[in-house]
Amino acid sequence: MPDETPESLDPVQLLGELIAIDSVNPGLIPGGAGETAIADFCGRWLTDHGFDVHRLEKRPGRPSLVAIARGTGGGRSLMLNGHLDTVGLAGYDGDPLAPRISDGRMFGRGAFDMKGGVAAMMVAAARATRRGPLRGDVLVACVADEEHGSLGTEEVLGSFGADAAIVTEPSQLQLTLAHKGFAWFDVEIEGRAAHGSRPDLGVDAITKAGHFLVALEDLGHRLAGGPAHPLLGTGTVHAGVIHGGEEPSTYPARCRITLERRTVPGEDAGTVHTELTAVLEDLAATVTDFRYRLIPGLHREPFQADPDTPIVRTLTRHAEPVLGHPPVIRAEPFWTDCALFARAGIPCLLFGVAGEGAHAATEWADIASLRHLTRILTGTVADFCS
Repeated sequence: MPDETPESLDPVQLLGELIAIDSVNPGLIPGGAGETAIADFCGRWLTDHGFDVHRLEKRPGRPSLVAIARGTGGGRSLMLNGHLDTVGLAGYDGDPLAPRISDGRMFGRGAFDMKGGVAAMMVAAARATRRGPLRGDVLVACVADEEHGSLGTEEVLGSFGADAAIVTEPSQLQLTLAHKGFAWFDVEIEGRAAHGSRPDLGVDAITKAGHFLVALEDLGHRLAGGPAHPLLGTGTVHAGVIHGGEEPSTYPARCRITLERRTVPGEDAGTVHTELTAVLEDLAATVTDFRYRLIPGLHREPFQADPDTPIVRTLTRHAEPVLGHPPVIRAEPFWTDCALFARAGIPCLLFGVAGEGAHAATEWADIASLRHLTRILTGTVADFCS
């Protein structure tokens, strides 16, 4: 059944307008448009619907917004969070910035990941505050950079907090209460440069790195056979990038491997560092001339929500009559900004539209799910903040 609301509060129309704005993350694609134009649009929209809009832009050209509808006092505050940036446009099948509706689906870059969630949360917050004054504050955070380093949500949480949060990443209208984290490390294997005719002088860093790659594969097998999280399974590890050597006639002095270790609750960058050090120290003790440096890189914590928190119970209560059944509880193998809220001590969950094509050549959001999501969020906001 279509929403009986003014056109300005139609999430489908708003999604189309958001898709049409290029917001490719320049951290992923050099020269990408960034979030300035889409933040300008969202800021005007939220101001027009009665929100007090705050713009955060520690990095020029990478703005995030926090729009606030102040409560009358004494109620709980709730932050809705969604990212404005998308992955690149190259390789998309058709015009990625021309929203198209077909067979109950809205097509376009970002429709699924995650402008559908942004449209739903903006409309839901506006609807909930139109119903009448709420006691608690409603905050709408439209953030930059989630597709690269999540610096937008980090910047927001440096200045704003709430009693709970909902991240509207796509989830097929299923309730996501856990996801994996990750830790990136560089392993630099040290050799000794020499002319290719002088094996007595040279140490081949690339072949030494081969020992590490075999050990890394073995570590992956051991992780797969170890203790598993009930929703996420086990952690994983893989090599992502390898660099080494200068020319065919020279023994390579170094070889660098960048790896990613996906973590589950109970694991973090510290436990991964210890794990990798043990692997490397064993190689140093058993492989002749094996020398290494282990260099930590970016890491993000895994996430796990308490299903008994008020925000989880409230959203579940409002989702059931809309969906016709209790929402399915799920976990995600990828990382989201939920972990940043958990680190800040803010109870959080993830709940978003159905669809397909995140980062793919064709991307779409299911329109019925967009309307369902908007209704569920509207009821949740009004209930939680009352």
